Amino acid sequence: MADESSQKSHAIFIPYPLQGHVIPSVNLAIKLASKGFTITFINTHAVHHQTAKAHPDIGSDIFAKVRESGLDIRYATVSDGLPVEFDRSLNHDQFMASLLHEFSAHVDEVVGRIVGAGEKVHCLIVDTFFVWSSKIAKKFGLLYVSYWTEPALVFTLYYHLDLLRENGHFGQQECREDTIKYIPGVAAVEPRDMMSYLQDTDTTSVCHQIIFNAFQDAKNADFVLCNTVQDLELGTISALHAKVPFYAIGPIFPPSFTKSNVATSLWSESDCSQWLDKKPHGSVLYASFGSYAHVKKSELIEIAKGLALSKVSFLWVLRPDIVSSDDTDPLPVGFKEEVKDRSMIIPWCCQNAVLAHPATGGFLTHCGWNSVLESIWCGVPLLCFPLLTDQFTNRKLVVDDWKMGINLSNKRPITKEEVSENVNCLMSWKSGDEYRVKVKEVRKSLENALAPNGSSGTNLDLFIKQLKAKCQIKPISQ
Repeated sequence: MADESSQKSHAIFIPYPLQGHVIPSVNLAIKLASKGFTITFINTHAVHHQTAKAHPDIGSDIFAKVRESGLDIRYATVSDGLPVEFDRSLNHDQFMASLLHEFSAHVDEVVGRIVGAGEKVHCLIVDTFFVWSSKIAKKFGLLYVSYWTEPALVFTLYYHLDLLRENGHFGQQECREDTIKYIPGVAAVEPRDMMSYLQDTDTTSVCHQIIFNAFQDAKNADFVLCNTVQDLELGTISALHAKVPFYAIGPIFPPSFTKSNVATSLWSESDCSQWLDKKPHGSVLYASFGSYAHVKKSELIEIAKGLALSKVSFLWVLRPDIVSSDDTDPLPVGFKEEVKDRSMIIPWCCQNAVLAHPATGGFLTHCGWNSVLESIWCGVPLLCFPLLTDQFTNRKLVVDDWKMGINLSNKRPITKEEVSENVNCLMSWKSGDEYRVKVKEVRKSLENALAPNGSSGTNLDLFIKQLKAKCQIKPISQ
């Protein structure tokens, strides 16, 4: 009898069509394929179209190079219900409404086609934010694996929406503002540290509908995989085990941290290495607000003025749509000229390569979960400016719990003086040292989780074993 892992399980894998979700999904697909899975990975036409524009050499298949190494990952694309050229950034609510109402019919069709082709498919691995996953899995006789790309703390707050509502911390015209102490496994969380959607008084938006329906559906999952580290969120994860089969398997990085064989960037990447090579060790502040959220123009201007005031060298990623896709030059007049001797301003880059560069000493970030994990891995402390959704809760973990970063501002609206002061606090060898020490301590938790016999590998192997048992996959006879 061969080892059980030699038996092929076939998973259809569907990421949420936003770059911050596609990246950890691609990385998990590669990880599972390296463990003997056959993966059929399904992107939307729009995500593929934008990726192919940014990387003209990839053609019709982002996994072509990976397959050359022997991994069995197939690739397909499907409509999200909108034309490929539709501006999803400018028309966010319409895009979300299409994912809520239209996308499932297209997924149903493509899953039916794959299952109907005759090759056995065992499970559907789907981003937790989809609302239809259990229904489609049940229709085609597949196990439903929910993939959560954010921390366990965020998952459990959404999962316990009913408790938040019952206790008056959510869904009221005037919500309670005292500390929340009744979520299982969470000692305490302030209302201001909940995800932005849970701080809204209007809970009728399309995003709220997605969250409500997705987390009802997640309660039907056979397994939940989470891109977090068990030791970092032990209490939260232990409490979740009583509710759902929850596996902390993170951080899920590409096999080679600074270079992936699979194109996932939605924008063409600028090469910053030569500029960084000329900078002293730890002297550069890297600034990026991620691939999705927008910054108010007034706040962007204060941040720019604060960076100018700080006199610190910085590398700033400014997406063309960072304020709006119809305002492509939002910086203050004369700013680029003022800072040209100590700055590099680009539309996009390979973030892992920048964070791993010895010249990078701090990260001004929106606190997207991928960014937090990547920064920890590179030992780079964070300057936090959350904008949307889970970023406020991630900031709590970074600043309040793990103490490896500081807030860009403790109040809104932000001012250039406060920006400058906090940039210098983080980047100074004296005042910033405590955060550099802390981030290296947290990195040890990631290293331990990824080590042989570490928690993340053990949890992933346990998931695979239990999936095969549920599917009744027998080991191959020799």
